Amino acid sequence: MLAIAEKVDPAFAHDVLSGLAQDPPAVPARWFYDEAGSRLFDDITRLPEYYPTRTELSILGRAIPEIAEAVGEGRAVVDYGAGSQTKTPVVLEGIRPALYAPVDISGTHLRDSAATLSKRFPDLPILPIEADFTKPFPLPAEIGEHPRLGFFPGSTIGNLVPMSAVDLLRSFRQTLGSGALLLIGMDRVKAPERLVTAYDDAAGVTAAFNLNLLHRINRELEGDVPVEDFAHEARWNAAQSRIEMHLVAQRDVTFTVRGQPFSFAKGSSIHTENSHKYTAESARVLLLAGGWTPLREWTDPENDFALLLARADPERTAP
Repeated sequence: MLAIAEKVDPAFAHDVLSGLAQDPPAVPARWFYDEAGSRLFDDITRLPEYYPTRTELSILGRAIPEIAEAVGEGRAVVDYGAGSQTKTPVVLEGIRPALYAPVDISGTHLRDSAATLSKRFPDLPILPIEADFTKPFPLPAEIGEHPRLGFFPGSTIGNLVPMSAVDLLRSFRQTLGSGALLLIGMDRVKAPERLVTAYDDAAGVTAAFNLNLLHRINRELEGDVPVEDFAHEARWNAAQSRIEMHLVAQRDVTFTVRGQPFSFAKGSSIHTENSHKYTAESARVLLLAGGWTPLREWTDPENDFALLLARADPERTAP
């Protein structure tokens, strides 16, 4: 067990142990994405109930000429989330960047994604960055003075509570620098019934994705969580304008993680993910709070999803 434990990210152990002990219990969503979790999320993006991926892709397909004109050629693209094999190629083909730097916490998924894209774009320098993009990290020296474009699709920003989302946008600004551009996806507020269905599909793929977190805890942190005694649940929290994912105890359970005991009463839960939904106005306010000036917005005919282009303008000390 020691050899396995030595390979575990200490931040994962810290977040799980402290998160399970807090009230209410919660584990950050970024730990979904081990190799199995990354594969399951790719499966989720193809589900009929899960509209965000195909909607965002359709917006990109229609808007990429306008995006390319606004962005210009020769940028260094920093892709926060290890390039989707559907959306990223559309952007790379459309804007003709100087180089591409995908960032992801899952090294295996990152390397697989980079290898696939390098076959499709053999002349494009690809510089994978294995990092937790919710924390500061250095960019490769090869980026140099190239103008920069951050790419943050999939409404991943919605996984963070607004205060943390603002902090992340400010971190992006610090990494990319003044004058950089950011192309970001944000999901829109819509009927709660449709939102819940998107996060609780009939085939149970999202449930498997959520429960995989417990399997990862058992495998990497010497846990003995009875995974079969927890069930996936998606909830709409109207006050917070977000979908929440929970792992709900189906009976009273007791387990240990790295020797630390935990008990959950029947019906209590581990909060594992948020997916905040934004109106057009709240999306722009969020960007401005994070230091990004909205420039353009593209959406679908049903206004289900939006892509926004923003710029890191020089900071001002007065109006």
